[in-house]
Amino acid sequence: MLTADDRYYSSLRRNIMAIIITVSMMPLLAMMAIAGYQFHTAYRHKVADHLGALVERHALHIDTFLMEKLADIRSLAAIKPLEKLQDPQELENILAIFQEKHQGVFVDLGLVNERGVQVAYAGPFRLTRAQYGDASWFQEAMSQPFTISDVFLGLRGLPHFIVAVRVEKNGRPWVLRSTVDFVSFNRIVEDLRSGKTGQAFIINAEGQFQTQPHAKLGVVPQDLLRVVRGEKSKEIYPVAVEGLDVMDGSSSPYREPTAAGTVSWFEYTVPETQARLLVFYQSLKEGRWYLFYVQESRDAFHDLYRARTLTLCVLALSALGVALTAWALSRRVVQRIIQVDREKEMMNEQVIEAGKLASIGELAAGIAHEINNPVAIMVEEAGWIQDLLQDMERGESLDVEEVRRSLAQIRTQGARCKEITHKLLSFARRTDPAVQQVQINKLIEEVVALVEQRARYNGVNIRMHLTEGVPWVAMSPSEMQQVLLNLINNALDAMEKTGGILDITTRYENGRVIVDVADTGEGIPQANLPRIFDPFFTTKPVGKGTGLGLSICYGIVRKLGGNITVNSAVGVGTTFHIYLPSGDGVVETPLQSVERLKKEEC
Repeated sequence: MLTADDRYYSSLRRNIMAIIITVSMMPLLAMMAIAGYQFHTAYRHKVADHLGALVERHALHIDTFLMEKLADIRSLAAIKPLEKLQDPQELENILAIFQEKHQGVFVDLGLVNERGVQVAYAGPFRLTRAQYGDASWFQEAMSQPFTISDVFLGLRGLPHFIVAVRVEKNGRPWVLRSTVDFVSFNRIVEDLRSGKTGQAFIINAEGQFQTQPHAKLGVVPQDLLRVVRGEKSKEIYPVAVEGLDVMDGSSSPYREPTAAGTVSWFEYTVPETQARLLVFYQSLKEGRWYLFYVQESRDAFHDLYRARTLTLCVLALSALGVALTAWALSRRVVQRIIQVDREKEMMNEQVIEAGKLASIGELAAGIAHEINNPVAIMVEEAGWIQDLLQDMERGESLDVEEVRRSLAQIRTQGARCKEITHKLLSFARRTDPAVQQVQINKLIEEVVALVEQRARYNGVNIRMHLTEGVPWVAMSPSEMQQVLLNLINNALDAMEKTGGILDITTRYENGRVIVDVADTGEGIPQANLPRIFDPFFTTKPVGKGTGLGLSICYGIVRKLGGNITVNSAVGVGTTFHIYLPSGDGVVETPLQSVERLKKEEC
């Protein structure tokens, strides 16, 4: 079981460790937090700028690809007469040239009249006389000089899109059309790749995929378009988008995308998997198509997360190093404190012993006189016996009863001397700091017995007001004897010239045993009261006092867990109050006190 000292030193060690760790880690944490935030912000902007530049260049490349194909068809319509374009064989020759030049990007060529009937066709499908009157691309081509359609299946059942140019001949509109190879176009879009999860795709204005994503994304195209168009709805899933929050009055915040050059971006949470994606986009075909680039955040910011993990590992190792250092230093400091406390305790014991010897010196005169009286009686009785023996030698009868009386008197006075010397030796014995349960009243009676003779010489009347049944107190008896003797000797010194009354009172209040030592001496000036417990402070003449008595008393009482206070007035007297914690907190009855004293004597 841990003692109070062990708990104190353990608490001290923990406090030292906490202070060292706090002082060491706070600057490190602050520095890493600031640097981490700066690096995090800079890295995110760097990634956004890099991916934005990639998307912008790729969008330009795609737009260039589409415009080149449209330019080829427009050039063909401008150069070749309509009669030539109505010749299927001529279209076959032109298609062969286009496929050789553009590596098969153009799939077929066809000429459609104003009714939507394809009158001439060159290509791998049987689409001569095909009806396109209801096709959206044909209707758009009839109303505009040229058009690029969305991706659709059409009559051939395969995804493709049309590049068409309107041709006027004799007031009648014709449409020259060509199918662009979807695989080639899709490959161009897929060339935009970064990391492990980055991919690009195109969505039209209706939220339909125009190119096929190479992996399942889980994104909802309509949701992406809502963000692009600035629509605010509870069905919008993007969260943590870079930029300023704009509340739409609903429970979900909508965040405006942030521009990275001409490319905007935001973060999107996949509804099914809750995966976080970075989404970059730019418009194509004058806003009719949108090129989207999507990449998982953990992939895009892989280096950032790795740096963060490395930073946390360094922080953990630093914290471990600081903790080990704090443990070692606190252990070393506490060991040194323990050593100093032990040395201080030994010094205190030596001071107490020195104080005890000084007290013995003050008692010497009274003890010597008290022993001198019984010794004188013993010598007188021994001389009387010797006279009786001489009378017997002269023939007179021996008075046996008188001899017995003298021997009894010698025995009584010898026992008295033995008792005095026993008390003196008991007090002079080296202090035993062992704590035990002590009856304070009995201890006071023993100390008073030592000073009674000196008190009589000084004309001091000692009165004891000892309350019966006060609890026993856990203390070192010899140390408490020292406290009481110092206070009584100081009181006797204060009344040495004038005599007076010394009242010693015991009582039990609020769980504490209280001992009052009150004299009617000269009193202590108010200016000296704050210093009376300081070591080596004394108002006695040089050579009469060491100034250690009250300091020793204060140290002993505080070590017992108690307190000592003083009230004094010049010309009235001084009263010292000793407050001691009781051993069991229970007041004994007089009968219980007597029974315990009997057991102790046994």
